[in-house]
Amino acid sequence: MQILMINNDGAGFADYLTIETATTVDAFFEKQMHGRDPHDYLIRVNRQPVPRDYILQGGDRITITPVKIAGAF
Repeated sequence: MQILMINNDGAGFADYLTIETATTVDAFFEKQMHGRDPHDYLIRVNRQPVPRDYILQGGDRITITPVKIAGAF
């Protein structure tokens, strides 16, 4: 199934990605943002905060935004 990922980390980008059925937000984050701490990001699906175990659905829009911007005070 396809979802839209909007990554606001760095330059930011949006892209349609194909994921497996029953993929959780937690598993998706680990795959896309490998090695990064999810507590450093605001993660929303369809503009709403969701729990880590939320199962992504076809057509969902997931947004990953850093809580702290590098170089900011």
